[in-house]
Amino acid sequence: MQRSHTLASTARSLVFERLMPHPPEKIWRALTQSWLMKEWLMENDFVAEVGHRFTVRAAPLPGWSGVTHCEVVTVDAPRRLAYRWGDGTESVNHLVTLVTWTLVPQNDGTLVRMEQSGFGPDDGHSYERMGGRWPDMLARLEHVTGGAETNG
Repeated sequence: MQRSHTLASTARSLVFERLMPHPPEKIWRALTQSWLMKEWLMENDFVAEVGHRFTVRAAPLPGWSGVTHCEVVTVDAPRRLAYRWGDGTESVNHLVTLVTWTLVPQNDGTLVRMEQSGFGPDDGHSYERMGGRWPDMLARLEHVTGGAETNG
């Protein structure tokens, strides 16, 4: 797993990569089925359709309401999924980022790449908070993916 910081003008990105011992189709299922997403991400009403607006919900934290309003912007099964994360109303810093998942088949599984881009210069707290949470969410995603065949 790696974390890198990308500068595009003043915007920063979080990038995490993880090799998972599962085919892309199985990981795609865990990324796009609402009931599976709940197990590794948060409570949600996700549908893998471009333009679908959905929310993710968790316990509120200082500076964040606990609800994030999102919108699906890319669905290219089973290779690429992207959604806008936030609409600017949920947090004190009005955060809006883009979460992009890229799945690349490998001989021993799939390279899963998650990039959350668009953190501005005033988003340091959110950048650090999300940077600390994504590794755990990726570990849970891998765990959920491993059991996805038998859970429904």
